[in-house]
Amino acid sequence: MVLGIVEGITEFLPISSTGHLYLVDEFVRLNESTAFINMFMVVIQLGAILAVVALYFNKLNPWARNKQVIERNQTWSLWFKVIVAVLPSIVIGLPANDWLEANLTSWQVIATTLIVYGILFIVIENYNRTRTAKLTNLNQLSYKTAILIGIFQILSMVPGTSRSGATILGAILIGASRYVATEFSFFLAIPTMFGASLLKVAKYFVNGNTFTGGQLVVLLTGVVVSFIVAYLSIKFLLAYIRNNNFKAFGWYRIVIGIVVVIYFGLIR
Repeated sequence: MVLGIVEGITEFLPISSTGHLYLVDEFVRLNESTAFINMFMVVIQLGAILAVVALYFNKLNPWARNKQVIERNQTWSLWFKVIVAVLPSIVIGLPANDWLEANLTSWQVIATTLIVYGILFIVIENYNRTRTAKLTNLNQLSYKTAILIGIFQILSMVPGTSRSGATILGAILIGASRYVATEFSFFLAIPTMFGASLLKVAKYFVNGNTFTGGQLVVLLTGVVVSFIVAYLSIKFLLAYIRNNNFKAFGWYRIVIGIVVVIYFGLIR
């Protein structure tokens, strides 16, 4: 439940769910095998993704009865752009996934990415202070812009980066408003995290592992809790960015990055 709460809060806020789960795991440990824990940390993200589906079901549903023909076409167009944006992660990120997971999952990398991207959020928000967003509506998003945002998403494969953080920063740099950048990041998470979860479960079973009844209950608990918390977290973020920028998240990332350095480098 604790890990589900952490996942639900941090999956869509640009502060890195991986970094937080890595830190919390030091204090709240699952009494399970390493293989199960590694799979659990990825699959509980399904709950957070389902929260996006629940919140945006009508907007993402091209068959909704209340939609006019033009609105249905816009919904299909949005889905096609999301699919295009996922392609860089499939083509470039997927082959490198195992290597990145094996070689870059360390507190040094996580602390560095937390701090570096925290600084970037502050710098980019200062840079954007005098700029006007070119893309203020999702329908204005081109396929070229979608694939560029997808390329930024590849950066999030480095632990501590934050998938939402990388895609939001990328979209803002390209010219999207904070709201458009955030919503597209939500939608891009659906196929990305569903695919990552299915891949993780498949690898878990291919390597000869199985679920016990207790493990299934643990996994479902994490998914359900992350769904509830992510639902609330998404609503908070959408309300927050209407009148605020991302600098607070940047400062938070820097602070939590320093906490990781102090704990793992000096205390542990």
